Amino acid sequence: MNKIIECVPNFSEGKDPRKVAKIADAVQRVKGVKLLNVESDPDYNRTVITFAGEPEAVRDAAFSAIETAANVIDMTLQKGEHPRIGATDVCPFVPVANITMSECVKIAHLLGKDVGERIGIPVYLYAEAANVPRRYLLPDIRKGEYEGLSKKMNDAEWRPDYGPSVFNDRVKKTGATVIGAREFLIAYNVNLDTDDISVANTISGMIRSSGRMKLNEKGEKERVAGTLKFVQAMGVDLKEYKITQVSTNILNYKVTPPHVVFEEIKKLANVYGVNVRGSEVIGLIPKGAIIEAGRFYSSEENEQNLVNVAVEKLGLSQLNKFVPDKKVVEYMLGLN
Repeated sequence: MNKIIECVPNFSEGKDPRKVAKIADAVQRVKGVKLLNVESDPDYNRTVITFAGEPEAVRDAAFSAIETAANVIDMTLQKGEHPRIGATDVCPFVPVANITMSECVKIAHLLGKDVGERIGIPVYLYAEAANVPRRYLLPDIRKGEYEGLSKKMNDAEWRPDYGPSVFNDRVKKTGATVIGAREFLIAYNVNLDTDDISVANTISGMIRSSGRMKLNEKGEKERVAGTLKFVQAMGVDLKEYKITQVSTNILNYKVTPPHVVFEEIKKLANVYGVNVRGSEVIGLIPKGAIIEAGRFYSSEENEQNLVNVAVEKLGLSQLNKFVPDKKVVEYMLGLN
């Protein structure tokens, strides 16, 4: 049976459809790769592209996409709500079928070396491909964002794994790229019916695994753990819709599935007198996560009915229509 991996690069461009199209075309031109999803957000100024196929073809497509992004995106001009460190902000490989995580790690290293040497972009390796523990988490690498990259690269502890270690004119335009291998991550955002970003920020601090800083009885700062495991979260202002979001990355949906995140945010929002206006999945979602949500809200047994219940109860079509055949990874790959 063929080995199948997925690649989900995030690009720091979500406003210019022509630039996004050039990057997507670079993926589609590679034989043996299936383009699954292209999703842009102008407020985030970010595009998530999902594609899959056999390892070598997917690696070639990732390289081509990163090279194209470096040519069409100028980080000196880029502004957006989402944290980012470069034109291709992050590029993870995910095992899908008949392939191990260790094989995905090797692919990440090979791509990182090529991107660093052939394109001249600084590359940091993260997640399962990380060379050192402090680079395991993406937010730790991205801390300081693009604006702090020059200073970061001068720190011996934050020298790139591949590529230039000097913030030259080329790097000034492209920024850095974070490449790695990980299990399936669900980018899941919950909409709050308020334009007050402080509510989204507060709830994010309360739920994310890393927690938040709080004063104890002695008046000293201490970190309080969040309520949800394997969840990253931050508040985001969506000016286009005049709402805010609790934007999350679910790192292990089998421990903390989307419906648990949704219900926890809804409960906390209610404390602040704020209603939840549905939610959205950025990119794709595993079938297991959507089915579990359906089972949480319904006693249905039919798969299609469970999916429909999940879409309705989570409000997944509130901002953009959620089409299961285009959003569930197994359906997209014909593995259902």
